Amino acid sequence: MFQYGHQENVSIKSLTLINTPQEEASCCHSISFKYLCSSSRFHRESWLARVYVPRRFSHGARSSLYEHVREGYSDKPELDMRAVCEETDKVIANVENRKGDLRGDDVRAIVCVWQELQAVRMEISGLEAQKRHVSDTVKDFLVGKPLLPEYTQALQKGREIRSRLNQLYPRETELDQEHYGRALRLPNTTHPAVPVGAENQAKVLELVGQKPEFDFKPRGHIELGEELGLFRQRHLAHVSGHRSYYLRGAGARLQTALQNFALDTLQRRVTVTFPPSFFPCFLVFFLWLQEGCGMQPNAHRSQVYSLDQTRFPDLNLAGTGEVGVAGYFMDHAVNWKDLPVRTACSSTCYRAETDTGRETWGLYRVHHFNKVEMFGVTADETGEESAQLLEEFTSLQKEMFSALELHYRVLDMPTQELGPPAHRKYDIEAWMPGRDGYGEISSGSNCTDYQSRRLNILYERENGSLRYAHTVNATACAIPRTIIALLETHQTKEGTVRVPRALQSYLGLEVIETPKYAPLKYIGPNQHKRPPRPAPKAR
Repeated sequence: MFQYGHQENVSIKSLTLINTPQEEASCCHSISFKYLCSSSRFHRESWLARVYVPRRFSHGARSSLYEHVREGYSDKPELDMRAVCEETDKVIANVENRKGDLRGDDVRAIVCVWQELQAVRMEISGLEAQKRHVSDTVKDFLVGKPLLPEYTQALQKGREIRSRLNQLYPRETELDQEHYGRALRLPNTTHPAVPVGAENQAKVLELVGQKPEFDFKPRGHIELGEELGLFRQRHLAHVSGHRSYYLRGAGARLQTALQNFALDTLQRRVTVTFPPSFFPCFLVFFLWLQEGCGMQPNAHRSQVYSLDQTRFPDLNLAGTGEVGVAGYFMDHAVNWKDLPVRTACSSTCYRAETDTGRETWGLYRVHHFNKVEMFGVTADETGEESAQLLEEFTSLQKEMFSALELHYRVLDMPTQELGPPAHRKYDIEAWMPGRDGYGEISSGSNCTDYQSRRLNILYERENGSLRYAHTVNATACAIPRTIIALLETHQTKEGTVRVPRALQSYLGLEVIETPKYAPLKYIGPNQHKRPPRPAPKAR
């Protein structure tokens, strides 16, 4: 079974597939009037099955989500176009306050395309109603009545209707494609309390803890990590390129300890709603799923690792666990009694990070890292449920970072830092003494119904009706950046690192000390005094 533009199922066996203009002309010429005046649904779907749909739309924007839907794998996204048409100026202001290439003229074009699409659909609906009436008239004439002039007029009327519908069906398909290609790029609405502007306009909501004080010059995490044998970044360009790293010894154990600490904290806080059956680590996603989450991988190729497109078209390495968990709920409805649903995912994330020269060294901005992600699905009865869940997720983040004895601040991020899916976004930045500044270690976003309308995530109300859910996501623990904050905050004058009490049982250490073994010695090329190579073995 396949689904087309009107979300009706049709068996492929009932369709006439036409590949060439000659075949189309021959087939259309041979169709008798009884097929013209038969079920409009059959004729309409037959036409849609014959229309060639290009991979790229006429205006140049491609929607992999629309292509996925067109193949019948999911229902069409149900975008709130009424709000866009009735409050166009408000939508334009929202778009222009955000970062991206979408502007006011693009919004006006979206409205124009949508209005033309609705006009075409209304005309099609009216013609199909006329066609059914003509069909009934012809049937009456054929049941024992003489062939009157009205019969010939009905035949002619039917031909005219068919001719017009044959013009409208491909136009409807073309406009439908263009509508989704444009409208899916619109961002979410913005909470009225969100600051307008760039990153420097972020509002500090809360400062937690005290900045650590040292009677010595604090070291950065790179120096600490190398001396303590926790990780290695040097001499890896020939292995896996820049921004790569090895975690080793206590560093590798620290990654596992932080991951388990985060998962256990979530389960202890809300045992019922953060069940122990966590989602697996997904490594690859289709482009359409990322687009359904509001991400635009084609617009940000510098952040995306793509697989070989000749073998795995439209597959990317996962940049965040949020996408995989959203895919779990896609095309499903949650029972209202189970709301809000809170889930956790531990995954490896991959970021290309090729668009910036910042943080080229160290663990702050790397190509791959492990992360524990929270994802929530909630109701939309009062409009406040998702806002409350975002506050709950932020409270969980604060509990974990306070237990790790970090100094941090909570920020209400401005419009240019929201990203398309976020209605409101909180960032948490920890103080990193080696950087002599704050660095982002976590974030959380309220996406309202933005993702659920694109991915068909719904909930079933008590009366059995369905409504689009709201989604919320937040980082519980991004491992490398949390390691930076821990090492730089809890370092000692002796060069060791004190382990926070909450983490000691997970790591099995109270203090991270210099390992007893000697570090590896680099003997490769590009050094001033390279040691001589081994002499040939004597025979």
